[in-house]
Amino acid sequence: MTERRAILSGSVFEEQIGYARAVVDGDWVHVSGTTGFDYGAMTISDDVVEQAEQCLRNVGAALAEAGCGFSDVVRVRYLLPERADFEPCWPVLRRAFGEVRPAATMLVCGLADPRMKIEIEVYARRRGLRIEAVHGEGMLEEWRYVHNAVVPPAAMSLGEARERLGRYRLENAYLGDVLVGCSTVRPPAGEDAVATVIARVLPEYRRRGFGAALYERGLAHARVLGARVVETCVLAANEDGLLFARKHGFDEVERYVLDGVSDLWIDLRLSAGGS
Repeated sequence: MTERRAILSGSVFEEQIGYARAVVDGDWVHVSGTTGFDYGAMTISDDVVEQAEQCLRNVGAALAEAGCGFSDVVRVRYLLPERADFEPCWPVLRRAFGEVRPAATMLVCGLADPRMKIEIEVYARRRGLRIEAVHGEGMLEEWRYVHNAVVPPAAMSLGEARERLGRYRLENAYLGDVLVGCSTVRPPAGEDAVATVIARVLPEYRRRGFGAALYERGLAHARVLGARVVETCVLAANEDGLLFARKHGFDEVERYVLDGVSDLWIDLRLSAGGS
């Protein structure tokens, strides 16, 4: 039977009107028109750009719960009461969709609440590879397994992995029900808004495009968070990881050895023309 599953965000509008934030129907994910409310607090900014950013955070959360991301979006619709408000939002929208290039439509129309200045609706199609945000001990243990298998010199305990989950976005990749990889996105920090995106794939599943899917999804998420600079970190002994990073436009910026160990690490930064 085709999977059909409703995803709820906790918005009072969903309860009052009777709809879901998103519906998973087989490979398709339909995300309802989503506005700039912070659904936890039910507050909304007066600024249209800030509303667009919150819209995308809300959409991204629904996509992640559905097991996909911005890289899977095939169509997006933008609805705004004021035509002049659209162009100021373009940089925010480009961070989410510039690499994806979905079909898009913009409509000028009234919205349900006068505080709403933009609403975004998307359709996504999940691919054979399923990528999901880590939640629960079982998924966290899977994430830790891949991390430790790919970078054994930096092997983590479950407690250390829990601490990472509290600060970073962690995701697992599955082919069917088989675990094939994981990723980490460290949010932007510092004056340069530097984010770190790391994709890891178990050796037996490499060179099949899984790392690229994890990386593209992580990169899109970092840009939605406002990253202006993106870095990654690779164990020097991981030749596959270095080749992958350089293929995707990363340039080496530093080599170092951590205190108490002899393993060499390499930090790389995405070049201006990188993807």
